[in-house]
Amino acid sequence: MYKYKGYDIRDIVDNSQWQNVRKSLLNNWKLKPIKNVNILKNYLKTGNGNIKFRAVRIYNYLTGTAFRIGIIKHKEIDKLKKEVKRLI
Repeated sequence: MYKYKGYDIRDIVDNSQWQNVRKSLLNNWKLKPIKNVNILKNYLKTGNGNIKFRAVRIYNYLTGTAFRIGIIKHKEIDKLKKEVKRLI
């Protein structure tokens, strides 16, 4: 399993605020990609806890299967992914 600085990624993503954000994005990417990117940016800036963990959560999400194989794509997603990768 993937780890970040010794932490299991499953433990990092096990965060109620993150899970609520993630659920709010479901089924919205095709219609509202920029709105979803802005939701993730807002979470990155104002979410609870360590910013590095918030960045890891977002990066992990944006490298998931639907993004990786191109089902979900947008230039703003690519920009955000680069931004959060620099933070981790």
